[in-house]
Amino acid sequence: MGTLPVFMTAISTILGAILFLRFGYAVGNTGLIGALLIILIGHMVTVPTAMAVAEIATNQKVEGGGAYYMISRSFGLRIGAAIGIALFLSQAISIAFYVIAFAVAIEPLRDLLYDNYGIFISNRLIGLGTMVLLTTLMLTKGANLGVKALYLVVVLLFTSLAMFFSGSAYSTPSDDIFATVGNADDFFYVFTIIFPAFTGIAAGLGLSGDLKDPKSSIPKGTMWATLAGIIVYIAIAIKLFYSASLEDLANTDVLIMEKIATWGPIIPIGLAAAGISSALGSVIIAPRTLQALAADGIFPSNLNQVLAKGRQRDNEPSNSIIITCAIAFFFIAIGDIDFVAQIISMFFMVTYGAICLVSLLEHFAADPSYRPTFRSKWYFSLTGAILCFYLMFKMNFGYAALSLAIMVGIYIWVGSLNKHKRDMVNLFKGLIFQVTRQLQVFVQKRDSVFAEESWRPFIICISKDSFKRRSALDLVRWISHKYGFGTYIHYIEGYLNQETYQESKLIKDRLLHLTEGVKSRIFLDTIISPSYTSAIAQSIQLSGVSGKGNNLMLYEFSEEEPHTLSNVIQNSQLLQATEFDVCILKSTLRGFGYHKEIHVWISSDDYINANLMILLAYIILGHPEWKKGIIKIISTYPEGKYEEKASEMKALVKAGRLPISERNIVLVPQQSEQNMRHIINKKSADADLTIIGFNDDNLKHEKEKVFDGYYQLGNILFVNAYEEKTIE
Repeated sequence: MGTLPVFMTAISTILGAILFLRFGYAVGNTGLIGALLIILIGHMVTVPTAMAVAEIATNQKVEGGGAYYMISRSFGLRIGAAIGIALFLSQAISIAFYVIAFAVAIEPLRDLLYDNYGIFISNRLIGLGTMVLLTTLMLTKGANLGVKALYLVVVLLFTSLAMFFSGSAYSTPSDDIFATVGNADDFFYVFTIIFPAFTGIAAGLGLSGDLKDPKSSIPKGTMWATLAGIIVYIAIAIKLFYSASLEDLANTDVLIMEKIATWGPIIPIGLAAAGISSALGSVIIAPRTLQALAADGIFPSNLNQVLAKGRQRDNEPSNSIIITCAIAFFFIAIGDIDFVAQIISMFFMVTYGAICLVSLLEHFAADPSYRPTFRSKWYFSLTGAILCFYLMFKMNFGYAALSLAIMVGIYIWVGSLNKHKRDMVNLFKGLIFQVTRQLQVFVQKRDSVFAEESWRPFIICISKDSFKRRSALDLVRWISHKYGFGTYIHYIEGYLNQETYQESKLIKDRLLHLTEGVKSRIFLDTIISPSYTSAIAQSIQLSGVSGKGNNLMLYEFSEEEPHTLSNVIQNSQLLQATEFDVCILKSTLRGFGYHKEIHVWISSDDYINANLMILLAYIILGHPEWKKGIIKIISTYPEGKYEEKASEMKALVKAGRLPISERNIVLVPQQSEQNMRHIINKKSADADLTIIGFNDDNLKHEKEKVFDGYYQLGNILFVNAYEEKTIE
């Protein structure tokens, strides 16, 4: 099949049952301006959708399943299945809608039988009989019969429209284009009844598996049908308004177009043709959607085999046709055309909103594999998506909430059956990448213009002992959880080659596995370098993953391996030259204890370090694992300066809005270094983390001795600030 069947399938659905049965009702209840507004709003949904469909269809191979296939290949099978099942239900229910319309169209024949022969056949019985006939035709003849019938239907449609436009006024029209009939129905209720008329754009999509060149035929056929539909509907709204009174137009029991046309019987004939062709088109499309869902393994395995199976000679979805027609039978039995129209509108709105959302996300994801030959605009897709979900709730809040709940339920159900299918996480992957990239560039540019308003940690840790001890990894997790950003790098000594590269990939996977199930918001990586110094030099020169440069380096050593401190001391000048703050974590067998107490020791030499030490304690306390913890500040004071020092510390805590009780501020007399370490060992023996300051002069003259003498403590964090931080 080529482009013409797509056009005819779409246009015969667009110019279908709603046009003949309910469009006069819409003009009567909303006036000419209201009817034109309904056309405008409806096409503000359908035109972006048609453009999105054309775009997606020209980007990839389109197979059987129409809109479902496109959505699932862009969104992933789980969300595609949720939308696809909703789409299938709307298509199946549409059959009932069109069959009911057909039954209304042949009421003159029914009346003729009753008047002449006394035989009464209800509309419901006519509808059910028609459904039996359609089911039989589809099971025996297949889609080819339906497409051939479209040629006759389109001829009848345009003939009936031509006779309608050539007709004269039936009753005195209103001269006020804003006027409506008395006690007019709500605008959005009328819109809900009319909206299925505009859903014909999706009709041609269902033929995707039967088209010779769907990439060409779907965009062309869909766009031409949409444009033709807009023109015809505007012309009909104007013709109706100036050909009958508002009261006659609003009367749903009268085929008002029949009263206006030059030859009245052509209107029921056109309605019958439109109804039966639209029903036939839906019977062609819906089973193919269901077949495509089953072919993707969405349902339980046995059901998939049954529904995906096609007739041997032409792959006609016989089993899916039976299921589809059974659903249609149920809604035909209900027989309320307005109720069915509301249900259809909801499901189609969800589908169209999803298609527009796919197109929107593809625009912003900037995926190199997304190269459609037809390009829509992102703002068209955004408009369509927003309008769809807004209109759903304006049309009927209860139905909208129910339809979304059904879709969420289907999504969860499909996910439980297909855990290996692509999930919602992948849906926004490209979009998140683009947003992150733009934010990183923005932050970098902003930093080059404005000074830093307040300090926050961008911490980096390089360690080769990741799988021996987890203290450093935990500390990076805590510091970066809420207030900053953390990068943890496992160091692999050696030169970059295939062997070390493969080793680095395995280690990175181990690190990712290690942090599963914990509240980790750090970036994990590996680095291969011939020396620890070169690894540090490489790492600190690179821009941080957050988009900002790193400003804090964390080293870690074990009290059982003090010789590793030589690496820290050797590289201290390197970090000082690059304006890094330095933290050195001494890990002990006690670890971080019960995460209850952090002791911050501030000496008279810590006038630069003090604020950073307090800030780090506060930041660590922000992690959920420390939610029951407290900070205790212990400071030394010179002889005779107790009151002055006490006031200074209390003012700092109060001005900095720090969660530190005054009773947790402890002052001790300034003593010799040896005596001071003895006091620290005594007072902080039960602390879960002790924070102590040091400076470059200490390190230069005392080297490893700076970190000795704290034998009774748990983990210790030694802090050296490059410059004083402000607590405000």
